[in-house]
Amino acid sequence: MRGIIDRVRMLVLSLFHGRSNRTVGGAALVIAVFGVASRLLGFVRDRILAGTFGAGDVLDAYYAAFRIPDFLYGLLVAGALSAAFVPVFTELREKKSEQSAWDLAGGVFLLLLILLGIVSAISAICAAPMMRAIVPGFSPEKQALATSLTRVMLIGPVFLGMSAVFGSVLVSFRNFIVFSLAPVFYNVGIILGAVVFAKFFGPVGLAMGVVVGTILHACVQYPSVRKAGFRFSFQAASIVNREVWRVVRLMVPRSLGIAVGQVSFLVVTFFASVLASGTLAAFTLANNIQSVPLGLFGVAFSLAAFPMLSGFAAKDERRRFADMLLKTSRNVLFFVIPVSFMMIALRAQIVRVILGTGHFDWEDTRMTFEILGVLSVSLFAQSLIPLFARAFFSLQDTKTPLLLAAFSEAIHIAVLAAFVGQWGPLSLAVSFSAASLANAFLLYVFLRKRVEEWNDRSFFVSLGKVTCASLAALLAVQSGKFFFGLGNVELDTFFDVFSELLLSGVLGIAAFIAVAWALKVEELESVRCFIVSRFLKQPQLLKEAEEESSRPMV
Repeated sequence: MRGIIDRVRMLVLSLFHGRSNRTVGGAALVIAVFGVASRLLGFVRDRILAGTFGAGDVLDAYYAAFRIPDFLYGLLVAGALSAAFVPVFTELREKKSEQSAWDLAGGVFLLLLILLGIVSAISAICAAPMMRAIVPGFSPEKQALATSLTRVMLIGPVFLGMSAVFGSVLVSFRNFIVFSLAPVFYNVGIILGAVVFAKFFGPVGLAMGVVVGTILHACVQYPSVRKAGFRFSFQAASIVNREVWRVVRLMVPRSLGIAVGQVSFLVVTFFASVLASGTLAAFTLANNIQSVPLGLFGVAFSLAAFPMLSGFAAKDERRRFADMLLKTSRNVLFFVIPVSFMMIALRAQIVRVILGTGHFDWEDTRMTFEILGVLSVSLFAQSLIPLFARAFFSLQDTKTPLLLAAFSEAIHIAVLAAFVGQWGPLSLAVSFSAASLANAFLLYVFLRKRVEEWNDRSFFVSLGKVTCASLAALLAVQSGKFFFGLGNVELDTFFDVFSELLLSGVLGIAAFIAVAWALKVEELESVRCFIVSRFLKQPQLLKEAEEESSRPMV
């Protein structure tokens, strides 16, 4: 036991001392480790919300209240800041000086602080008519609640804007530890809102928890950024820095691209408001569940690869850029495809285990897991989109992803408008998945033209092998549900549902690993070497794993 504790301690120390950040796989592991903590808290958060309020009017209003703050944050900050800031900040540090890079960071910080403060204040004043336009199907009382929650939540974008600057700096330094801790504290704030504030202030307490979460999100990152060298000044001269406006110019197309993504959720909210009560809550809860593997693998790998891709692009090392992009794409698909297959097979069990308590009844469960099943079909595409988009950003091209996102959103709106009357709540998921598949495909096609060194054979051979192994996992899960005798009983108790989920899931994972090993999937061996080297202290295997991460794909 002592030896196991020592190995775990050494693993944690290696993460915090940055050794894991040397490779994309190691950095992605760091992000994923803390992502797991954040997602587990997210499950606790959603279970508390679902059990307390059910998929009904309060949660509909609560999730609708996110739309305006999220749209503003997406339009002015979100991934746009990181996409534009990281390449320029990295270039300044490598080709000019540290001070010029910090001048850039200070100028961007002050500009966002002023801009977000003004826009949030104006939006709070105009919240009522804006909410009436976004959720026309809500009753007047439900619209009034959504408006009140929105006005409180509009404080959040200011702190998230501050946090975005801090996070972009940390990503540039490849300090993923504290960066990945921030979402954990964000969820802590929301849980406090649901458990504590809501008891004293009613539903408005939920919005107060969101604001507390955004404050924690920023505060947890500030000490590390300050230690790295960041100093804030209220001098207006910092805003007129030429490099600041270079970042702004790069941000504009990406901001519009992010805004297109927020338009997608605005469209979902608009149509959900005219459907049955609880539809918006069910879609959001299902999306939160499928966002777990998306965040752990798709986002984690894309964030980890972004600084290296930016570095290769800045040095015009095209071959290394292509190899890194290909390697990361294959890693994403290696993890996401089997997870999506098993989520489809176990969607009812997953929803019931995570959300099945209190006022969240069987009808809520059914609507949520049906939506989850459709969303899971496009999970691989959703996971590749952030990586492919960041590849364009590394090349300082933010316009192409914008145009492709806009075209994909047109598909989303067209499909949803055509089928909402026939398919009801399910049309929200079908249209969302259709748009994600279109976006990922178009990004791949256009990126393939830009990156001539890309190896199609390596990509599709790996995709084929992983898909075969994932099909084996799917069959194993279905067989496991039948074998354990739980597949045909109603989901009455938590123990029964959890047992079915756990045992069938383990069987599916075992089948995937077995078939992947038989097919000699390269990513499986890389994962094995990495895990063994970390826990069993075999440095030679670690060296091999790190060398493998930088080796050209064949």
